[in-house]
Amino acid sequence: MSRTPALSNARAPSLGLMRTALVALVLLAAPLAVRSASAAPTPAAAAGAHVYLLRGVLNIFSLGLDDIADKLRAQGIPVTVANFVSWSSLANEAAAEYRSGRVKTIVLVGHSSGATALPDMVARLTELGTPVRLAIGLDSVFRTSLNGRVGKYINFYIANGAGTPVAKGNQFQGSLENVNVENVPGVGHVTIDKNQIMQQKVISAIDAVVFSRGAETSLKRPAGAIVAGQSTTAARN
Repeated sequence: MSRTPALSNARAPSLGLMRTALVALVLLAAPLAVRSASAAPTPAAAAGAHVYLLRGVLNIFSLGLDDIADKLRAQGIPVTVANFVSWSSLANEAAAEYRSGRVKTIVLVGHSSGATALPDMVARLTELGTPVRLAIGLDSVFRTSLNGRVGKYINFYIANGAGTPVAKGNQFQGSLENVNVENVPGVGHVTIDKNQIMQQKVISAIDAVVFSRGAETSLKRPAGAIVAGQSTTAARN
């Protein structure tokens, strides 16, 4: 009988320590859970954004833009996919949405002839008083010059293929990066929009703007990326 109290007393400190440890673990885990939840993109966070994707010629060589559109929609980001010949009417539509207050963040993406049309769309939106936060060109097929105002313009091109850099025009305001992606595995003019590495680069840049992850873009510039005004070197992954 005399041992029972002794055993109870011996267990008491042990149980107390276990309770204290459990409480501490719960308190430590709670902030981590909150940070994790707040970091995840939500449809509400994408409210006020709209991404316009411009296909190239004949609508049959830029189907990777449809994959990008599906991935963006899955994050709650509104998307419009159209042929590059519609760039003028799309600019008018985007400007009207911006003036109404329904859209605050406009992003443009184009492939091939769609990328060639992006500078024209940026210039038109600037004339209409509509800011473009981000524009991404995928292997523009003609040498183009960029005027107007855009927060960040990223031109991915294949130096040993059909693509060309984009030049700054006299009226350009913003940030321009020409990035040579000829060393990205599996990338060609017809496949650049379908390549999973390139799709992820495009989506990461858009997410950085729409969800404000990072300053201007969370897109990590590949080694040797070309910034306007710098020497030309190949991007690597």
